[in-house]
Amino acid sequence: MTWSGLVRGLEMVPKILVGGLVLGAIGTMLFGVLARYVLLPITNWMDVDPVNFFWVEEVGETALAWITLIGAAIGVAERSHFSLAILVHKFPPRLRMAVHYFNHAVICSFALLVAWLGYKLAILNAGLTSPGLEFSLAWIYAPAAVGGLLMAIYAVKSACDPSEHTIDDVRE
Repeated sequence: MTWSGLVRGLEMVPKILVGGLVLGAIGTMLFGVLARYVLLPITNWMDVDPVNFFWVEEVGETALAWITLIGAAIGVAERSHFSLAILVHKFPPRLRMAVHYFNHAVICSFALLVAWLGYKLAILNAGLTSPGLEFSLAWIYAPAAVGGLLMAIYAVKSACDPSEHTIDDVRE
């Protein structure tokens, strides 16, 4: 396996993780709906103990946090976030490149701030537990640290990778 193949393989890990989390969240939410609107009336009618489905909300919140922040990092990696180039295309190539580097420096700085604050929040809340499943609340804040770090890495990679520059930059 070549170095580029290994890097591409590692870049697929967040996408696979987010895809699995989306499927898991959908399955969990479907179970919650089924438990609330089908199983609960049946257990009430049969006068038996109801199925406990109150953990569904906690799993959904945690999955949503991970999906959102890892997904934002994937968006940085694929350059799929919204951008508006009003004047930049009229700049000379060197100034366009300076704007390109500046944009990625801002993205990297913001991402590192998010990662640092997410880490601090995860540490602060590590001793607290969720009411239903009683897992550490650090799992709710850890995606900010992981996603912020991934965004920073992807921003640096995009800034340094010559294939990431626009067609106009290559032509001139």
